[in-house]
Amino acid sequence: MNPEKIFSITSEQDFNEVALEIFRFQYANNSVYRKFSNLLKTNPKKVNRIENIPFLPIDLFKSHTVLSSEETIQKTFTSSGTTGTKTSKHHVTDLSIYEKSFNLAFKQFYGEIKNYVVLALLPSYLERDGSSLIYMAQHLIENSTHPDSGFYLNNLSELKEKLISLDKAGQKVLLIGVSFALLDLVEDFQFKLKNTIVMETGGMKGRRKEMIREELHSILKNGFGTESIHSEYGMTELLSQAYSAGNGVFECPPWMKILIRDPEDAQSYLKNNSTGGINVIDLANINSCSFIATQDLGKKSKNNSIEIMGRFDNSDIRGCNLLVL
Repeated sequence: MNPEKIFSITSEQDFNEVALEIFRFQYANNSVYRKFSNLLKTNPKKVNRIENIPFLPIDLFKSHTVLSSEETIQKTFTSSGTTGTKTSKHHVTDLSIYEKSFNLAFKQFYGEIKNYVVLALLPSYLERDGSSLIYMAQHLIENSTHPDSGFYLNNLSELKEKLISLDKAGQKVLLIGVSFALLDLVEDFQFKLKNTIVMETGGMKGRRKEMIREELHSILKNGFGTESIHSEYGMTELLSQAYSAGNGVFECPPWMKILIRDPEDAQSYLKNNSTGGINVIDLANINSCSFIATQDLGKKSKNNSIEIMGRFDNSDIRGCNLLVL
């Protein structure tokens, strides 16, 4: 199908129609997804609403090649992993879809990238190959066309000077960083930023103890002198991102949707304001799998905004891990 259809969605009805069309396409063309769906005794002819669509456990990106296309793989994104653990592999056959997804989503939530200086503090990602976040950040940096945009690894003093001078000059700045590195920065330096969006991408990557979002954001708000801390919700297995302007409440672009499944019954869904497992529909994943059962916990409000609560303690997703090949 034409990927332009994905980025032309303007209504709930549009989304549902395209999602069902992609489900049928992926059932027919993705052998891993089809086998999993068949284990759930799914009859594709009877799938007529998105709640009936099977969601592939995210762990299968670690053990299987999840592809719905026979085109040449242009890039394989990989997840970070500790020693001895398997990493996820997301094979992408059309990078232009990924680029369109993150460019359009950023514009929807933040406006033109050319209005920003983009400072990327992503040391753990820069230190390995295959990060989809680095790929996105690199393109945002290039698209900003500003000479001060760039990556930072361990040169925190240089970043401090750059942040202060740009912010003082009234320049809009996007500082996107992994959580532990942002904490390192505000432990060493204090800021009073007025023109800077601070966006954390989550993750301590084994560098610090994990902490709840409220504690993390409180420390960062005090350190940067900002009223809120923005967040990006994305992962190796997705080609789209949700964004939060504060308080951990996320909004999705029109081609992405989050459903909250019952932790005790993976094929049932919870009502609004109930905490459960996060299922993601990412229509930009047309050439891999658009329907993914994550290991994250969240809850949904009546206006479709999502609060990300954390992760399952046990990596197994009850009722989902049926596929053993």
